[in-house]
Amino acid sequence: MNLRAVCFFALFAAASASCQAPSESIPVDPLATLAELKWIDLSYSYDSSTLYWPNNLEGFRLETEAEGMTEGGYFYSSYSLSTPEHGGTHLDAPIHFSEKGQKLDELRLDQLTGKAVLIDVSEQALADRDYRIDTAAILAWEKVNGQIPKQSMVLFRTGYGQFYPDRETYFGTAKMGLEAIPELHFPGIHPEAAKFLAEQRKVKAVGLDTPSLDYGQSQDFATHQVLMGHDIPGFENMANLDQLPDTGIYIVALPMKIKGGSGGPLRVIAGVKN
Repeated sequence: MNLRAVCFFALFAAASASCQAPSESIPVDPLATLAELKWIDLSYSYDSSTLYWPNNLEGFRLETEAEGMTEGGYFYSSYSLSTPEHGGTHLDAPIHFSEKGQKLDELRLDQLTGKAVLIDVSEQALADRDYRIDTAAILAWEKVNGQIPKQSMVLFRTGYGQFYPDRETYFGTAKMGLEAIPELHFPGIHPEAAKFLAEQRKVKAVGLDTPSLDYGQSQDFATHQVLMGHDIPGFENMANLDQLPDTGIYIVALPMKIKGGSGGPLRVIAGVKN
């Protein structure tokens, strides 16, 4: 080791010692911490059963371009896919309902990863298909678990994940096309609750296990407008929320990076302590 290297490591050691109190323990290795988490898949697979908004008459398609043994003696397969942006487990980018909102490829990684909480409203939602999650439900959760920390993600469990992918029980109607829209009945988030989360709790993402952030009978998608207006992305059609605790959740939500997109397929996972 040359003299310059010796001096560098000496200075580094001195600086580290001066910044650390004698009683402080050595910081935990973040990679080791991540390795100790149990990971839960919160996404549905994309296939012929994937649910889309009723006006999307064309759903997911996977077409075979090549599949089988080649002349070279090895197996090879390749497919092409087609899908609307908004269907299955997906992300709504702010541009979806905000003219100046971020597009899908403009979302920062820190907006798509981080700590999350789960608020279970399944008792109310399963009793009323038109239930809208209000601020009172959030405050009731906080009374037990403490205030939602700033820059958290908030996930709502309505219990409707148990109906996916049955269109009639999930959407409230089996109809397709524009005639289905008036017959949509499923829970969502009240616009006032969305405003509370955006302005009072400063959350960075919101998700739930229904087809939309707004309830099925919404005419103006006001909850989308509130959240997207604050550059808060939304996760819809989430899976397996019944496997999550109320707190201690770490989310990684990475959508397909579609340039200029208003949304896209989402692979979202949750890390929880074993």
